[in-house]
Amino acid sequence: MKLHQTCDGVRRRDMLKLGTLSIGGLTLAGYNKLHAAGKVAPGAAERAIFIELPGGPSHMDTFDLKPNAPDTHRGSFNPISTNVPGIQISEHLPKLAGCMDKFAILRGVSHTLAAHRLGREYVNTGTKPIPALEYPSFAAVMSKEKPSPTEVPDAVAVPKASQGPGFLGIRYSPLETNGQPSFGRPFSVRGISLPGGVGIDEVNRRQSLLNKLDRRFSELEKNDQLLDGLDRFGDQAYSMITSPKARQAFDISQEPESFARQFGEDSFGQSCLLSLRLVESGVRFVTVQLGGWDTHRDNFTKLKDTNLPRLDAGLSGLLNGLEQRGLLESTAIYVTGEFGRTPKINTRTAEGGRDHYPRCMFMLMAGGGVNGGQVIGESDDTASGPRHEGISPDDVAASFYKNLGIDPTLEYNSSTGRPITLVRDGQVIDQLFS
Repeated sequence: MKLHQTCDGVRRRDMLKLGTLSIGGLTLAGYNKLHAAGKVAPGAAERAIFIELPGGPSHMDTFDLKPNAPDTHRGSFNPISTNVPGIQISEHLPKLAGCMDKFAILRGVSHTLAAHRLGREYVNTGTKPIPALEYPSFAAVMSKEKPSPTEVPDAVAVPKASQGPGFLGIRYSPLETNGQPSFGRPFSVRGISLPGGVGIDEVNRRQSLLNKLDRRFSELEKNDQLLDGLDRFGDQAYSMITSPKARQAFDISQEPESFARQFGEDSFGQSCLLSLRLVESGVRFVTVQLGGWDTHRDNFTKLKDTNLPRLDAGLSGLLNGLEQRGLLESTAIYVTGEFGRTPKINTRTAEGGRDHYPRCMFMLMAGGGVNGGQVIGESDDTASGPRHEGISPDDVAASFYKNLGIDPTLEYNSSTGRPITLVRDGQVIDQLFS
């Protein structure tokens, strides 16, 4: 699969080869322990799906078109009407236009961080990054406040997580699939499918031996947060290997073809299908990524031919599929990139591209208590900034937490006893819920 790399040189590995790790070698528990240790390079909603668009999608070519802007800005895409009168989006998002009533568009979202890494950390936490402290991802907070049943993970990232658990500690890290599913094929996550004919009895025997060894060293580990977190990964791995419910949740091939096809047959669409199966099985938080939005060059061809059709099919399939399964009202959806892109088209190629632009961007929200079929906020005539008061990522994060029944002003204590507010500066966007 193609690898996406942002212009600042940070490579995102979209996937590793699907497969399993030998029970006799490096297991899921062992891999997670190493990875998490840094050794490997009450609301309406009960669960959440966070869709991240790494690279930064252009707001002017997706959900905030300006057909009357100068030719230097407007681009080649035209707006189309949605199923909500008065709301228009890009012509290359026809399926989303047909289910506009299920989600809300936030326009004129604005911040000041134009670097990929910092922008992604900001939108993944709802708090502007500071050098002295790493804030936890939404997934980590959800894992702490509303854990899943023991036989399924609290949080899953498909294929990777952009943001870790921060000061909460690695026990709240998500399970990373390190790969994406393919249409109509069983999805094998490391350790869940048992390789080499190893049976459940053999896994149970080995786990019993490990438990005996663990008890011998328990006194040494009592006050060690790292070891406590690593133990949790071991417990999670064992539960998943031995639980039919967990293994079945990852097997998208069990879905009828007619249902699966509405998500699109590419890896992103099938990742959206997987996220639906996971939240249906009890997983509290799923992160899905669709990269490739760093369009400094050939912006319009990349969006028209690749990114927008994939987003259109996958996200519309998710919204419609959740409604068909009766899950939309209990599942909060949040879609965002790290920033928007410049309203003025650059001329580095014949077609032109758009550069980093945090001063104006879009975000989408749906599910739970969010009222779909509305646009909140507004950008100016060239989408260069908010027309009035802008919406901050902090505000959206506070609203996301509210939708999950988590108080955004909740205070945690760091390992040194320092009180830390979950979202420092955000205010809930009441219009989302009214």
